[in-house]
Amino acid sequence: MKKYTPSAKKTDNEGKWYVIDAEDAVLGRLATKVATHLRGKHNPAFTPHVDTGDWVVVINAEKIVLTGRKWDQKFYHRHSGYVGGLTSINARKLKEKRPEDLVRFAVKGMLPKNRLGRQLFKKLKVYVGNEHPHEAQQPETLTLS
Repeated sequence: MKKYTPSAKKTDNEGKWYVIDAEDAVLGRLATKVATHLRGKHNPAFTPHVDTGDWVVVINAEKIVLTGRKWDQKFYHRHSGYVGGLTSINARKLKEKRPEDLVRFAVKGMLPKNRLGRQLFKKLKVYVGNEHPHEAQQPETLTLS
């Protein structure tokens, strides 16, 4: 009898939906939980090169918390591609402008930097406020503990 560890296939993933309330949640701890579920590492059939993860909806992104002095000391950078085209914004201003991007940037940094990571990132939905348009998928509530 041949003994081997089975490798998951793309068709094996059911893709459950989860909703996480980000109210009073620390950004890094929330992002870790979200990235784990997007990647599928909580799943016993986890395979590193296959999408075995779930869909995650994050609500109340504007109520996220950063510890210490990160609101003023943490910067997000982007570059236009031109000489001198570096633009920086700190976390406080980014929260005022686009609070959902705080969660997106944190989670994206925890995913693989390849086409699988880009595919997994599309399964993350972040919303400001309590409402989201994914009630038809009947998402389960996920707690941060």
